[in-house]
Amino acid sequence: MPVSYSELLRRLTVENASATLAVPEDWMQGRSVFGGLQAAIALHAMRALVPDVPLRTLQGTFVAPVPGGVVRATAQLLRTGKSATHVEARIVDGSQTLAVFIGVFGTPRNSTVKVRPSVAPLAQERRLEFRHVAGVTPSFTQHFEPAWLRGLPPYMGDTETHHVLEVGMRDPGPATEAHILAIADFIPPIGLSHLRTPAAGSSLTWMLELFAERVDRFPLGGWRLDATLTAAQDGYTSQSVMVWAPGGTPVALSRQSMVIFG
Repeated sequence: MPVSYSELLRRLTVENASATLAVPEDWMQGRSVFGGLQAAIALHAMRALVPDVPLRTLQGTFVAPVPGGVVRATAQLLRTGKSATHVEARIVDGSQTLAVFIGVFGTPRNSTVKVRPSVAPLAQERRLEFRHVAGVTPSFTQHFEPAWLRGLPPYMGDTETHHVLEVGMRDPGPATEAHILAIADFIPPIGLSHLRTPAAGSSLTWMLELFAERVDRFPLGGWRLDATLTAAQDGYTSQSVMVWAPGGTPVALSRQSMVIFG
């Protein structure tokens, strides 16, 4: 049976700054474990070293596919400054590095500079539901309830470079920082929507900047993703995504470099 994200995280074990999880088939993304889950495993390893300081940014490089089954991430402290701590975590398979993540954890600083993003209203009301189809759409998508409010899903010959999605998780919650990683990484490359026939796509690098120190007050339904395809050429795309909690609270900004094979 499919395993909810919250249940999956409860099965995760952490010991000596290493986080280990047996990943079932329903959390795969093609040949690899869903990227948001990879990041969550790495973050749990980091949290063994920095348990209480808010996460400010998470940077990831997806070096090679991470196969399902037992996945282990091991973290090491890079530097602790007056307010910022840098931690690295790697997912490896024997001697091969499969993914590398750098987390920056920072205590609050006094500052007079305050800028709060605001969510823009949609020009028109339109809702295109997306359904998981076994054997057709990636396995992990069965755990989400997405709808395109602007733009089109993959392989529909879209010409838009700005997409807006409403995303929820089939999960009782509560929301955690690991859930934010999953929600932020749900959206596929917009470049795939420009195609008319199926083709593979994957992330090369990912950077997530977090604005909210606490997310446990938010439900796991009704999140909004505003995504922009900034550039695409030679099979490489650059995409950014603004993550809004229900009610329009700004939570995170995601930036990804992706490849599409079509």
